[in-house]
Amino acid sequence: MVGIEDVAREVGMSASTVSRALRDLPLVSQQTKQVVRAAADRLGYVRSAAASGLVTGRAMAISVVVPAVGLWFYSQVIEGVDTVLRQADYDMALVNLGGVGVERERAFKRSLLRHRGDAVLALCVDFSHEEREELRQLGLPVIVVGTPVRGLRFVGIDEVAAGYQATQHLIDLGHRDILHLTGGAEEQQGLSSRVPQGRLTGYEQALRDAGIPPDPGRVLEGRFSMSASRDVVDDLVESGSPLPTAIFAASDEMAFGAMLSLNHHGLSVPDDISVIGIDNHVMADPFGLTTLAQRPFDQGVEGARILLDELAGRPPRKTSLVLPVHLIDRGSTAPVRA
Repeated sequence: MVGIEDVAREVGMSASTVSRALRDLPLVSQQTKQVVRAAADRLGYVRSAAASGLVTGRAMAISVVVPAVGLWFYSQVIEGVDTVLRQADYDMALVNLGGVGVERERAFKRSLLRHRGDAVLALCVDFSHEEREELRQLGLPVIVVGTPVRGLRFVGIDEVAAGYQATQHLIDLGHRDILHLTGGAEEQQGLSSRVPQGRLTGYEQALRDAGIPPDPGRVLEGRFSMSASRDVVDDLVESGSPLPTAIFAASDEMAFGAMLSLNHHGLSVPDDISVIGIDNHVMADPFGLTTLAQRPFDQGVEGARILLDELAGRPPRKTSLVLPVHLIDRGSTAPVRA
């Protein structure tokens, strides 16, 4: 099996120079990189992350911290991260907190991250002060994907603006009685409270700007869950209380639950009640759901690239990266009935 030393002998360079060239580090000239890559191709060299780590003193892996792995958003981010890392011959060390306090303690108090990667990418984890200090002491590049976290860079969307835009879409269609399905249960889901809170803030601000007083009774907890959202909408319909003319769900999965409930009770979407979500979940198109599309895969890609650039010696990005959302109208919203 061809090793990095074989390539080094072929081109008459040190193994460390060859390693830097193959990893496209900025301190190596383009001419040297071309010579090394050509020799590696001729010899059939396949780069080993473990071997590279021996030369560079790095693990050649990035620790990816997730609250849980079951949600669609998390899986999409992880796919984006993995795509970039594989192209760079880096491994991904997945640290699953499981949404349980004892797992967080295992990851931070016992410093598992210290031994598992050259950088840390976290998904929607609102680190405590003690955890942020632990990360600072690691001395590794850190970025959060999916939510702002105090004192750390993040890649994600403007949650308040997204909530505002979704609600404004319904207001523009003439709706004034708009129910909001909020996330809630962040501790159980492992999701930072800043995500549902930001979308709720945007919802309330859009109502106020339109001269509609926000009604706390029109905010129900859907727990970022299809089944939980279906249950709460079931309860609302079966209570006999006046129904809203529109529902803004803070995630597509909650919107799916609302649509299933309305359909079960013989109500038409959007003829009786309009429904809009946020995400552009893989099932949004089959459901015919109008949604504000974000791209969690791209968020994972951008977060991983920022960390790899920093590990390669490029100037670190000091600011957060806010990515856009856009409305996809699939017909689940319509003008309010007179």
